[in-house]
Amino acid sequence: MKRRNIGIILAFVLIITGCSVKQVDNTDKTAESTTGASDHKGNSTSVDDILARLTLDQKAAQMVQGAVYKVSDDLMKKNCYGSILSTYGEESLKAAEWKTLILRYQKHAVNSEAGIPYIYGNDAVHGVNTCEGTVIFPHNIGIGAAHNRELTYQMGLAVANESKLTGMLWSFSPCLSAAQDPRWGRTYESYSSETDIVTELGTSFARGLIDGGILPNAKHYFGDGNVLYGTGETLDKEKRLIDRGDAQMSDAEIKESLKVYQAMIDVGVKTIMISHSSLNGIKMHANEKYISMLKNEMGFQGFIVSDWDSIHNIPGENLKAKTITAINAGIDMLMEESKFEDCRNYIVEAVNENKIPMDRVDDAVRRILTVKKEMGILDDPMMEKVTSEVSSVGSQKYRDLAKTLVEESLVLLKNDNSVLPIKKGTKIFVTGPAANDVGVQCGGWTITWLGKTDAENNRRKWIPEGKTILDGLNELADEYELTIITDPEKAAEADMTLLCLGEKTYSEWKGDSANISITKEVGLNGNANAIDLAKSLGHPTVACIVAGRNVIITDYMKQWDGIVMCYLPGSEGDGVANVLTGKSSFKGTLPMPYYSEVEDIRTDKVMFPVGYGLKY
Repeated sequence: MKRRNIGIILAFVLIITGCSVKQVDNTDKTAESTTGASDHKGNSTSVDDILARLTLDQKAAQMVQGAVYKVSDDLMKKNCYGSILSTYGEESLKAAEWKTLILRYQKHAVNSEAGIPYIYGNDAVHGVNTCEGTVIFPHNIGIGAAHNRELTYQMGLAVANESKLTGMLWSFSPCLSAAQDPRWGRTYESYSSETDIVTELGTSFARGLIDGGILPNAKHYFGDGNVLYGTGETLDKEKRLIDRGDAQMSDAEIKESLKVYQAMIDVGVKTIMISHSSLNGIKMHANEKYISMLKNEMGFQGFIVSDWDSIHNIPGENLKAKTITAINAGIDMLMEESKFEDCRNYIVEAVNENKIPMDRVDDAVRRILTVKKEMGILDDPMMEKVTSEVSSVGSQKYRDLAKTLVEESLVLLKNDNSVLPIKKGTKIFVTGPAANDVGVQCGGWTITWLGKTDAENNRRKWIPEGKTILDGLNELADEYELTIITDPEKAAEADMTLLCLGEKTYSEWKGDSANISITKEVGLNGNANAIDLAKSLGHPTVACIVAGRNVIITDYMKQWDGIVMCYLPGSEGDGVANVLTGKSSFKGTLPMPYYSEVEDIRTDKVMFPVGYGLKY
């Protein structure tokens, strides 16, 4: 079970480092707590002045980012790393606990010899998803189905304001892949298979983060959504079917992908993350041609960060050689879970050996410092001037926003005999493993990397504050005179069946699948039995599909009068009930093609095209 207690993470840091844990008073305004680049080593916040006083060791430290559970207090105070990467473990913390932890490291950074504030990065891909009580928004594929730029902008503002309460000022989002193959485990991280939709919504979300005072990160540059089935990377003896594979793209396709990133640069995004994948056989983390293009041709003035340990997978005889290749290719900061100190040393050694030009290091550090300066962290390292429009996470305002996005993201694929909206006075048999499971609704990147279903969490809600589809129906029962039946023994008394099917939770290659049928390996264990039960009852049946991709449902569609694609709605799943009952109307359209069988993937043979969605 996940337990939200800062002591667990801090105790783990204590165990691996042998250092004492000191709590930071967020209101401390003493010289010790606020000493930083503004008054350290010459009273200057000029980027050039700071750069001029740094040693090579200190510059190299700005170019690496370690995981929070691997960076000790002593290492931070000694080396003053440029950034720390958030946890993906089994724990989440309260907002105040996160901020205490982050400021504790900041105190060590600003009181180090280098005296440069660091920035804390977190995968806030659909909300501040490692913080207790925050709003978990629909995953990107659902935002693509809603295709509402203003609401996406408002979502960015909301995520920014909740992030500021935690002290996490750098969000590793938005993801800008245009997934072409639903067998890919990261399909739900794509807004759409169409780059124009990705551009519209990616820039809208990024503007929300920026206007809300958070540093967005455009990822993954580029082509990760174009990787071919069967080319997935083999790492640690584990073969991926698609993830981190090879994107074999034409010049025209490359041009379209670059336009997405140009739009992000134009809107003011200051950090870009490189893709794990390859482009026409060349690992992107070693692809100097396209990394340098960002800086030399596209006008990017920010800094470029690697993805999690990804330089380990590029050509090279050892990690030092790979570090040299990556830095010379134009990567400015290395995201290294545990090898951050090794990489820092390799950068220093390589400069001394004339294998990395000093100008390349200065360019990287100048970019990193400039971004820190522009975001205000150099002048306000303890975040005393950082404010949020909300006083605590999980506000009703943001839950209402998320619920509206859920309502607008639902796609009506079939509605025979006008089975929807559900009529007043209807007796509804609600069944299927996705009917009452918040964890299923949220999917991966929720508290943990892979997420977890409520069923796997001893039937306790993975997000305690979350609302399920069943919760929503129960809330509307009186208003719409509904009788909600969940007992199979009483199912025959119902007028209709609401069949809620879903996928297991997964992230990245853990979701790669050769067979994406709703009843095969990606589907929840109870799907097949629920389908059989619904068929045996003979009632009009509406299937709600809670999934991170357009799963294969061809074998069962004739059994269902209505089909609703819900994607991964997040914590406010009660919004689904509003649309089913007609309290809100269907507005969503397919952001990706819907195939009838896997053999049709990446062909023009589609069951439902992009933009399809029935209305009533």
